[in-house]
Amino acid sequence: MAGFDKRVSTYAEALEGLEDGMTVLAGGFGLCGIPENLIAEIKRKGTRGLTVVSNNCGVDGFGLGVLLEDRQIRKMIASYVGENALFEQQLLNGELEVELTPQGTLAEKMRAGGAGIPAFYTATGHGTPVAEGKEVREFGGRRYILEHAITGDFAIVKGWKADRYGNVVYRHTAQNFNPLAATAGKITVVEVEEIVEPGELDPSQIHTPGIYVDRIICGTFEKRIEKRTVRS
Repeated sequence: MAGFDKRVSTYAEALEGLEDGMTVLAGGFGLCGIPENLIAEIKRKGTRGLTVVSNNCGVDGFGLGVLLEDRQIRKMIASYVGENALFEQQLLNGELEVELTPQGTLAEKMRAGGAGIPAFYTATGHGTPVAEGKEVREFGGRRYILEHAITGDFAIVKGWKADRYGNVVYRHTAQNFNPLAATAGKITVVEVEEIVEPGELDPSQIHTPGIYVDRIICGTFEKRIEKRTVRS
C-alpha cells in the first residue's frame, strides 16, 4: 500500500506544480479552518496572477490577506470581503477583480464542481445585480438563474486529523467550506494537525475520503481569532 501514502514532508513539496495564473480554491470561513501554512507557502513562492475562490479573503496581515500585499491575487471570487482594508483599496483602485457570490451559491458551485455537475439553477440572486447576464428559467411559477460550477487547479484545505491515505476529519465549525473545496481541485492538498495510523479514524466519521486528496502534510497552526469579544 506504499503507493497510496499521500504524506509529504515540506510545504514546498505540498504545492509543487502551482504556477502563475492558476485558480486556487481555499477552505475556511473568516479565519476559522483556514489552511494558513499553505497560504504562507504561496506567499513565499511568489506565485502571481491567481484566481482565488474562498468565502472571504482573510484579514490584513493574515490568511489570504497576505497574498494581497504583493498583489499575487488577480481575481477574487468570494461571498464576504468586509474585514480587509487592503482588499478594499485594491478593489477601488481597479487592481483587483472581484466576483461577489451569495454564500450558499458559492458553496454549491464548489460542491457541483466536485460532483461533476457543470451548472445548476437557483432562485438566490434573481432580480439583483448577481443575475446580470445569466440565463433565467421559470420552475413552478418561480424564476431561477443559471449558475456555473467552480473547479480549481489546486484546492488548499485545513483538516484536523488524517491518515496517510488522505482520509480527513474536520473539527467542529472548522469544517465549513473545506470539504467542498477538497472535492473540486485537480490537485487537493490538505494540511492537518495530526496524521494518525490507518484504522484509527472511524470510517463513519470521515468527512473527506482519501480519493479526493492528493497530498497530506502535518503542520502547526496559529489559529488566530478574527474578533475577540469579552464581557466588560
